[in-house]
Amino acid sequence: MLCCVHPCVPKIRPSARRPRAAGRLALVVVLPAFGAPAALAAEWYKGVAPAKRDEWIVTDGSTSVTSHGSVFVSTGVTAALNGKLQQSGARVRVEAMAGSYGYTNDAGAHVNGRQVEGGALIGYEWIWREARLAGLVGLSVRNTTLSITDPGNPVVGTSVGVKGSLDFYTRPTDNTMVSAHGSFSSNDMAYYTRFKAGYRIGSNLFVGPEAYVIGNDFYSQWRMGVHLTGMQMGPVQAGISAGYLHDREQKGGAYGTFDLRAQF
Repeated sequence: MLCCVHPCVPKIRPSARRPRAAGRLALVVVLPAFGAPAALAAEWYKGVAPAKRDEWIVTDGSTSVTSHGSVFVSTGVTAALNGKLQQSGARVRVEAMAGSYGYTNDAGAHVNGRQVEGGALIGYEWIWREARLAGLVGLSVRNTTLSITDPGNPVVGTSVGVKGSLDFYTRPTDNTMVSAHGSFSSNDMAYYTRFKAGYRIGSNLFVGPEAYVIGNDFYSQWRMGVHLTGMQMGPVQAGISAGYLHDREQKGGAYGTFDLRAQF
């Protein structure tokens, strides 16, 4: 169930300076909700301020909780193989996720689930003046355990699968932003999409609607909410969102997500 779209640089101005080695990596957390696919960790595009140097590593993620009792945390680290995130080029990503959730099975018993996942992907990112698009593909390993045996839930055990993801971000005007992230994994046929649109209310702060569609072989869920993106916390960009969710197993509820992102 993960990923961040996954923020990115709204105005791309390539620098002539040479790339620097990163002396540290920031760990940030992602999370979908009950049983969300492992796509969440890398939700890249959240409206980050223009870069002042040739950054080549980005870390991002989010933590998400729901009124159904699910908690997921995930993180991703992505590096530009040409040493410059502000230029088109090859990208490599390592991601990890862990979470727990609960539901009531067909027999009326409560089931607690735990899931961990790790993955490695490689791909390419295209950079334009007011937009960027990244596509990556790779392998993911997932393990899911249940507190009791549930014949109605096939999403259990350890599996290795192929995973692909797409990330898009654009600033159509100086005061608007649009981002989209989607991923699919052959592990339990898991899918995750997140769409955000925003209007600028501060220097680099955006507010607007967001929507999710999440699912796998066992469940499906959709979310509608509001996000506030682009809050600056030193070298880190932060975002929060909240809203209504509905899934096949537990019906209606509420969710909240906290996103972080940093570049070096």
